[in-house]
Amino acid sequence: MNAFRNVANNVATNWQKSRLQLSRVWALSLPYFKSEEKWRARLLLAACVGLNLGMVYMMVLFNDWNRVFYDALQNRDAAVFWHQLGVFAMLATCFIIVAVYRFYLTQLLQVRWRAWMTRDYLQRWLKGHVFYQLELQSKYGTDNPDQRIQEDVQQFTADTVSLSLGLLDASVTLLSFVGILWGLSGGFSFDVLGESYNIPGFMVWMALAYALAGSLMGHFIGRSMASLNFAQQRLEADFRHHLMRVREYSEAIALDRGGRVERLSLQERFAQVLDNFMRLLRVQKRYTWFNSGYGQAAVVFPMLVASPRYFSGAIQLGELMQISSAFGQVQESLSWFISNYSRLASWQATTLRLTSFQDQMLAINVNDEAAPQTAAHTGINTLHTTPLTISLPNGDVLLADTSLNAVAGDTVLIRGPSGCGKSTLLRVLAGIWPHVTSPTQDRSGEPISYGPVVLPEGSVFMPQRPYFPEGTLRQALAYPDSAVDYTDEALKNALHDALLPHLVNDLDVAGHWTQQLSGGEQQRLALARVLLKRPRWVFADEATSALDEAAEKTLYEKLLTMVREEGGGLVSIAHRPSVANHHETVWQFVPAPEGSAAKFVLVTE
Repeated sequence: MNAFRNVANNVATNWQKSRLQLSRVWALSLPYFKSEEKWRARLLLAACVGLNLGMVYMMVLFNDWNRVFYDALQNRDAAVFWHQLGVFAMLATCFIIVAVYRFYLTQLLQVRWRAWMTRDYLQRWLKGHVFYQLELQSKYGTDNPDQRIQEDVQQFTADTVSLSLGLLDASVTLLSFVGILWGLSGGFSFDVLGESYNIPGFMVWMALAYALAGSLMGHFIGRSMASLNFAQQRLEADFRHHLMRVREYSEAIALDRGGRVERLSLQERFAQVLDNFMRLLRVQKRYTWFNSGYGQAAVVFPMLVASPRYFSGAIQLGELMQISSAFGQVQESLSWFISNYSRLASWQATTLRLTSFQDQMLAINVNDEAAPQTAAHTGINTLHTTPLTISLPNGDVLLADTSLNAVAGDTVLIRGPSGCGKSTLLRVLAGIWPHVTSPTQDRSGEPISYGPVVLPEGSVFMPQRPYFPEGTLRQALAYPDSAVDYTDEALKNALHDALLPHLVNDLDVAGHWTQQLSGGEQQRLALARVLLKRPRWVFADEATSALDEAAEKTLYEKLLTMVREEGGGLVSIAHRPSVANHHETVWQFVPAPEGSAAKFVLVTE
């Protein structure tokens, strides 16, 4: 009784998992077939379905051809033999045409679906700084979004199309051949206690019993494949990610003599990849033992069951071959689950990764809508915030109920001890820091008209680590604008102004500029980018920390001249005392009074 309950519980659990998997697949698939490409997608899908049905019809015709052809051989009827070879040639030609276009249109559907999903995921990932906040907020647990967009989307679309059409093919094949097999197999008569019994369509029941037993055994042997596939994809992506980090920080690692440490770290991660792969391989080996034996037994099983009728003279060789062919089609259709078990496990893992990634991006968007947003307004040339409370991801409050204001012509230096939140304050002003709250009404109770953070239009932020895309120097200098928006003269003047005259002839040289330029050159190139675009307001985070004092003085003077000519202001973060000479106002982070909910308060000097 307990064994029966365990089996029933396992069946119920697997049914729930299957329903959940199908709901996930439906949620991921439906948007494409309702998108702006819906008619092309639906027509391609309909064509693929029609061609798969055509392939099944061709198999039915081949099955009938088997009977006539082998009867002609048994009867030594040369005329029918040669005629059937002609029939076979026509059937084979049609089969080849259908097979080629089924393959082509199926691949076309997969690649167009993948292209749409990739564009959709890229748009969601890059919109509203979701890519930044996913990395920032570890509670979402997103790993390797690059792999999910590149590899998982490709695998999901390919597997969904292939498995769906394969299941359709198996279902239609089963419906087409089960009637044929039922009519050919006859009944099975036996006596029990003097009573005679007859089982009609005996071969159909044998095919069903054979496939059901095989499916249960196959699931029992390979049930851990899905979780192991999921872990394998994650571990492979983590290993690849850390290889990329070594490449990205190659100079720093070389200067630190960190090659040995990185080698040991990478070997440890690769050992985890191998360990999980070996566990997966052992499961796959056991499953292959079973699946190979199951497939080989299926070749002779129908012959063994039908041979007594052949040897008794009840059926001819043609009918025996037709029974064998029909049994094979029915058994193969019923065994679709066994044949595709490994792929189904991988598909389940991929679907789960994409669904969780989609949920995480949605969660970021929901939180983004609740957080105060930065708004740039035409005609407003001041920096203004309502009282803001800024927190760390762990909930610790950095600043509480703090308002900031700066007007055109102001030059503000933000100072404080390392780790106090200076860079975080700039992220809040830029609108990319999610852990900040603000009232929706002012102190008089009136709605806030412009939002909690108001920036002058066209403000530019300079991070501590500037980013340069791989490509030509002109693309790196113009980023994120297009290089065609600027003349060569303007680009060269910006390089001269930023003390990079040795690069003026390299505008069309392609390179990995983060690796090729020194830290000081990278900061000067970032300043050249600002001088090229001439914004009114500049927010700089340690923008000259890698420069000598003479270069720093020259470049700050150029920045100040630019913002004054444009009628804007300058807000800087710096630790060097010399930078203070270029600013008239200081916002100082100082420890909050004991008992305060915040760690720091901001005072103006």
